[in-house]
Amino acid sequence: MTLQATPLNKAHRAAGARMVDFGGWDMPVNYGSQIEEHHAVRSDVGMFDVSHMCVVDLEGDQVRPFLRGLLANNVDKLQVSGKALYSCMLNPQGFVIDDLIVYFMNESWFRLVVNAGTATKDIAWIKAQNEASNSGVTITERRDGADPMALLAVQGPNARAKVWQVLPDTQAPSEGLKPFNAVIVKDTAFGEVMVARTGYTGEDGFELGVPASQVEALWNALLAAGVKPAGLGARDTLRLEAGMNLYGQDMDETVNPLDAGLAWTIDLVSERDFIGKAALRAMGQNAQFVGLILREKGGVLRAHQKVVVAGSDSVGEITSGTFSPTMQQAIALARVPNGVALGDTVHVEIRNKKLAATVVKLPFVRNGKILLA
Repeated sequence: MTLQATPLNKAHRAAGARMVDFGGWDMPVNYGSQIEEHHAVRSDVGMFDVSHMCVVDLEGDQVRPFLRGLLANNVDKLQVSGKALYSCMLNPQGFVIDDLIVYFMNESWFRLVVNAGTATKDIAWIKAQNEASNSGVTITERRDGADPMALLAVQGPNARAKVWQVLPDTQAPSEGLKPFNAVIVKDTAFGEVMVARTGYTGEDGFELGVPASQVEALWNALLAAGVKPAGLGARDTLRLEAGMNLYGQDMDETVNPLDAGLAWTIDLVSERDFIGKAALRAMGQNAQFVGLILREKGGVLRAHQKVVVAGSDSVGEITSGTFSPTMQQAIALARVPNGVALGDTVHVEIRNKKLAATVVKLPFVRNGKILLA
């Protein structure tokens, strides 16, 4: 099978990146040292090619009513241009088709950013719901076609300053942006740029949407300004420290989002109906989504390891695990039985051993600070 490639593929190879198959995409896992890339984002600034993710523009007179029924979070929270919302998109059984970000541009234009591996499925689902509801929404995928977009994530305490250094025209429009807001800046040196104060690392920074034809020039300008390139390896340890879910690992079409720590993204309060709402209410929450810190030596926490709870017949499961470069400890995200309390000791089965771990509230790290010991 031929892997798909982002517009930055040649730039990654020129930088000596180690490339891997990531959901059918040829992507950099690191450029030499995953640990150095991780620390650069926590303490200074790093950048990620996230052009494998897919921008989808939805336009039309009925786009807001359409999204009210499509998404589990409530797009009526979006009233100011550029405001963003994180949401799950559920199937009728109440399970997660994908998690995504939706941006409100104006009453006839909303923008979605969906995951790479689910983009084809997502767009087919959105089109089917558009047809079924007779909403008349125009759906434009911006990864290919006549006007493709590429995405860069510049993250870290110095990220915004570096972006403004390279894209000075964006400073005035974006300097006052609060987290989860975006602005589109026309006629920069790299064309029209969407500047979003969002990210997947637990650090401040911007995600930049630029014309695909301009992204390599922007990448090189950021490199020249001292922004360190970072690959999928650091992206995973950073998001795990920040307690952020990864689709296909922490949730998917077999997982109740309430059991994946995503209740905050599900609007069950308003009268608004959405796909999967009735099923979700019927299921309720059957597990907790928590953090674990390994307290004994002898292993590293990994996905699918069993979590044994003393005095309970139920077992939990690790969904994502790693050795935290920031904390210098093994950490994990896990689904555990409802009765487990923060501070409890549980045991994780690692190579026929049961090693003690502490149940903690997520996240582990945010804005460069360790929140848990």
